[in-house]
Amino acid sequence: MGTHEERGAARQWFDVADAAPVLLDAQGRVTGWTREAQRLLAYGADEAVGRNVAELLSAEDAARVPEVMERCRADGGWVGLLTGLHEDGRTVGIMVRITAALDTEGSSRWLALLSELDEAPGWDMSRAVLEQMVARSPVGIAIVDTDLRYVWSNDALAQYGGGPPSRRLGLRLADIQPGLDSESIEAQMRHALTTGEPIVGYEHVGHARSQPLRETAHMMSFTRLDDGHGHPMGVYYTVEDISDRHRARQRLALLDRAGERIGRTLDINRTAQELADVAVPGLADLVTVDLLESVLRGGEPAAGPFRDTEPVTLRRAGHRSATERVPEAVVGIGDLVAYPAGSPPIRSLRTATSWRAERLDPLGEAWAEHARGGEAAIFLELGLHSVMIVPIRARGVTLGVTSFFRRHRQEAFEEDDLNLAEDLVSRAAVCVDNARRYTRERDAALVLQRSLLPHVLPEQDALEVSACYRPADELTGLGGDWYDVIPLSGARVALVVGEVPGHGIDAAAAMGRLRTAVRTLALLDLPPEEVLAHLDDLVVRSAREEGVHMDEEEAVAQSVGSGCVYVVYDPVDGQCTMAAAGHPAPAVVMPDGGVAFVDLPQGPPLGVGGPPFESVELALAEGSTLALHTDGLLAHGDDWAVDADRDRLREALEQRAPSIEVQCRTVVDALTPDRPHDDVALLMARTRLLGSEQVADWDLPSDPAAVADARKTASRMLADWGLEELIFTTELVVSELVTNAIRYSDGPIRLRLIKERALVCEVFDGGATAPHLRHPRTTDEGGRGLLLVSQVTERWGTRFVPDGKIIWAEQSLTDPSP
Repeated sequence: MGTHEERGAARQWFDVADAAPVLLDAQGRVTGWTREAQRLLAYGADEAVGRNVAELLSAEDAARVPEVMERCRADGGWVGLLTGLHEDGRTVGIMVRITAALDTEGSSRWLALLSELDEAPGWDMSRAVLEQMVARSPVGIAIVDTDLRYVWSNDALAQYGGGPPSRRLGLRLADIQPGLDSESIEAQMRHALTTGEPIVGYEHVGHARSQPLRETAHMMSFTRLDDGHGHPMGVYYTVEDISDRHRARQRLALLDRAGERIGRTLDINRTAQELADVAVPGLADLVTVDLLESVLRGGEPAAGPFRDTEPVTLRRAGHRSATERVPEAVVGIGDLVAYPAGSPPIRSLRTATSWRAERLDPLGEAWAEHARGGEAAIFLELGLHSVMIVPIRARGVTLGVTSFFRRHRQEAFEEDDLNLAEDLVSRAAVCVDNARRYTRERDAALVLQRSLLPHVLPEQDALEVSACYRPADELTGLGGDWYDVIPLSGARVALVVGEVPGHGIDAAAAMGRLRTAVRTLALLDLPPEEVLAHLDDLVVRSAREEGVHMDEEEAVAQSVGSGCVYVVYDPVDGQCTMAAAGHPAPAVVMPDGGVAFVDLPQGPPLGVGGPPFESVELALAEGSTLALHTDGLLAHGDDWAVDADRDRLREALEQRAPSIEVQCRTVVDALTPDRPHDDVALLMARTRLLGSEQVADWDLPSDPAAVADARKTASRMLADWGLEELIFTTELVVSELVTNAIRYSDGPIRLRLIKERALVCEVFDGGATAPHLRHPRTTDEGGRGLLLVSQVTERWGTRFVPDGKIIWAEQSLTDPSP
């Protein structure tokens, strides 16, 4: 036998054996006082007996005594909490249970059981009260023994299936809930039974027997029950349905995933696929996303409403199924989908409203995207039983439809599911519309890009050329850097590399204007420094004119401050002339692999004003490589880092490569990151020289008799070159050009023939007057010379040199017929 305290600890608080009994008469006076009552309030029997019990209570509870005694007489007893007065004056919280006691004389007496409340959990509940509490609880409650078999349960547990409490007795969870994952639940029971640790807030998701077609979620708690000796008797557990809360969490999580995953790129098809990926399997077993053809091209959807009586063809942009092999996945990404007139997708497109069917007709024919071999499948064959169709709308425009199907999950789509689907689609619709707008703008930008930069470098024999361009704006692929290769007269070639401040479409447009201007100036055969001077004037005028219609800073940002380097190479003598406007000087890779940088006077950037532009001339050995680049090729582009940047460029250019194309890409890859901070353009040109067998020249006297000799000399040269078919026209050209030089100039005359891709005839004289084409009248005796030359040649022109001018004409060698 243990001590009194040990027995009290083994029993629950307020056990009758631990209570202090006190006898009261019908008026509430104390007639019997025990030692237990004395230990509780410290009054002796002589002090307590005969006093009204109200005198032993606090003033507030003393006033309640008449009411309590009346309740006792009416109900046969009373249970409640009162505050007693200890002998030393302090208050003591006590639990009071009053029951009727009949003496031998039959007069009414009351037995009051007093229990101290200090460190006690509350009322001393009777079994009847406890049974009411658990039986009437809306929370499912059950007790299983150590074999996990039911020994008791309340009526509320029956709402989850398995029948009334009497039917559960002796059964295990798997016997009454075959659809649930009973193993995981019983594992929690065993854990509580073995360790004694209570398990609180365990969530279980599955299909209860009460709702076999609907996924439900339950919150469960498990507590071990011990006997009076501390030995396990079983497990007491509670169950609460939290399905609504669980679905709300799932919807929020799905929307969070949608925010993270949908619209990560500006690609229409990828955005559509991301919508399908997010919705499966969280919301549906199969999702298809179909968009209008015009949307995928970046265009505006067709104006006006869709007609319900006409079929509509969409294009599949996204598809996701919960299983790999499904009969409904017969339309691939990018394939056309023809929906028949009157079908739900057509109605959603036409009305811009969602449509939901909780149960599809199993024998009904599926829509056109499910047709196979010319025969439409039925929904029973496809296994689809519930559907939602949501139009994809953004900014008041319908872009397509999204279809959600259920196949494996047996519960039908509900209104909350439709609301969730509409939220997902509305988020994706904005991303799809942004991607559509971006596609349209990017396509327009790429068209502009293709019109601004050369697709293919022109064929010519003076240089072997390769170029590499890498924009900083990887979305549009546009930038302000540019390059060009321009064939000139006399087999010469102009190389141009430049850059415009800024990035994107505005910089590309400004670059396009400069490139067009450079090509126009180049065709005038002006020296490099004059080309840059004219270009500088053009930028100043353009900025002034544009400044009238826009802010000054905006105007300056277009072209002012642009840089450009202009190089002219002559393959006849290997001479190279160049000038720069606020642009890095070219590098030269010698035939032996050494690298040098041209000492090129730096002119001011275009449009900012400054000293005049200067050019330098140098002779290049055959096989030398010119490297013209923008400052984006070098990592820093700062004045203090010029030497370091040049050293890096020199190391990259010294690396051998099997071809100039490979070398050009290798240099850019070595010096720039994948996403450069600035646009990068590199133009590399390896020099060639025309052989002596391709060039012939003669000095002629300023005498009309020299014209006949010049024709004969030119004819013999063409015969040696095997160009007999061009002798007649060449004689005509030589005769007219030499005659013109003798007539309008003084001093020596020189005739030169160049055989390259074209036959070039050049006549030099010391005159400074440019000839011009005349259209003589029928009665005029002269003035037809240059008109005849323009008719029989491919092109002709004049270029000025320091000591005179050169009139030239070209005849194609690939198509010699005039």
